Amino acid sequence: MKSDIHPQWYPQAKVSCACGNAFTVGAAKPEIKTDICAKCHPFFTGEMKYVDTLGRVERFQTKQKVGSQMAQVMADKKKKKKDKEEAARNAPKSLKEMLMNLR
Repeated sequence: MKSDIHPQWYPQAKVSCACGNAFTVGAAKPEIKTDICAKCHPFFTGEMKYVDTLGRVERFQTKQKVGSQMAQVMADKKKKKKDKEEAARNAPKSLKEMLMNLR
């Protein structure tokens, strides 16, 4: 192994959560700040709440709205294409067919 490439190890690194909980662990940084821990995480507390620090829920909801709008647009395009193909299929293909339809 190469020497002097490993980070400094802090056996008593302090971890502090946004809820106020603090504990110590071994880490490569002397102090770690976290948004959520075992004391405030919904899985451990049994509470129903969104854990959203970066706006991911809202971003997902906007993507869902855009997706549903695009699905509607694509369905309209598909319908127009189908109608156009149907019209082309029903249109006379030659002068003879046009004249045969006059009778």
